[in-house]
Amino acid sequence: MRTLLYMAILLVITGCSCSSPRLRELDEAQRMITEDPQAALDRLNVIDVSEFSDSATMARWALLYSEAMAANNLSAPTDTIINIAVDYYERHNERAEFQQACRLKSLITAGDKKDALASALYLQKEKEFMLYNERVKRERLMTWGLLAIVLAAGVIVWQRQRLKIKTIQNDALMAEASGLKCMIDVRNKDVDKLESTLHRLLDGRFALIDSLCQTYYESQGTKSERKAIADKVKSEIEAVSSDSFGDMERAVNDCCNNLLVGLKEICPDIKADDYKLAVFLASRLSTRTISLLLGESVDVVYKRKSRLKMRVKAIADNPYPQILEIF
Repeated sequence: MRTLLYMAILLVITGCSCSSPRLRELDEAQRMITEDPQAALDRLNVIDVSEFSDSATMARWALLYSEAMAANNLSAPTDTIINIAVDYYERHNERAEFQQACRLKSLITAGDKKDALASALYLQKEKEFMLYNERVKRERLMTWGLLAIVLAAGVIVWQRQRLKIKTIQNDALMAEASGLKCMIDVRNKDVDKLESTLHRLLDGRFALIDSLCQTYYESQGTKSERKAIADKVKSEIEAVSSDSFGDMERAVNDCCNNLLVGLKEICPDIKADDYKLAVFLASRLSTRTISLLLGESVDVVYKRKSRLKMRVKAIADNPYPQILEIF
């Protein structure tokens, strides 16, 4: 990219350095037209117009050349050269030069004084003008080609940058996904460990309690049957309160990164019944089972569960966000 820019600057400087002497020669020829028209025409014939760098210089040369021919009472074999000036000044809306070119066109094409040498030189200038046109077309094609190359290079750089950014984003997402997967795997291992520990507890008396709790609510038997089930459940509940609660508490702390220890840390004044509720929730017991273990109705358990959750959520800078996951 930088090399192309230097090339463009070099072309501009070269064009400017070439055009300045040409302009001085045209100024000199214009001064000589009134004093010595033949010398002015000779000076204009010496200039190689195929080397002009812009159409404005070419139009001025054509106008001066036609004016010098008119001053020498020479007729042009064609109107090619004067038409260069006519077309240019008409396109650029330069009225004074356009009118002068039109006047000269009528003079050099209507005259009857012909000179073989002047005609040969005129035709030579026509050829040089054609060479100028071909060079301008080549330069225009080169310019468009250069612009196309620069544009293509810019698009390639832009696309590579986009791909680089996309790759970085994808790598970041993959790293984040990998981190989440590791966290989920660890969490699943903890859950599996907790379930395994609780299953060992449920293999004995606690499994019977959970089953009888469900049966108590769903039983369609007689009043005496329901009473017998309720009595058995109550006796098992009393046994759990004295024998199994400590095992459940230790299992939750061991499998959930001391979750209950964290709960006591952020809620040091938590009530004993609310703490038991948290232990049962962390052990993933059903609401019905918890209601019987706490000796309260299901609605009361739901309300207490909601209040405890709101209390934990209201704690600012809670270092144990995983506590909310038990609710």
